[in-house]
Amino acid sequence: MIPAFRQSHGRSRRRRSHHALKPVHPTMCPLSGMPKMHHRACAESGYVRPGLKISVPKLGIGVEKQS
Repeated sequence: MIPAFRQSHGRSRRRRSHHALKPVHPTMCPLSGMPKMHHRACAESGYVRPGLKISVPKLGIGVEKQS
């Protein structure tokens, strides 16, 4: 099937004007001081929010780094 009426360039571009990517704004982890995304675990300390700290040894999250 084809559309009954064609969309104009202006109408398509006005709709797409909201599709632009927005820059990310990381915050600082209070435990390690490294930048982390909101609602994500810190890669260094495993901190997510007050009272929640996770540890995933397979991914190296929240575990001591071996040198």
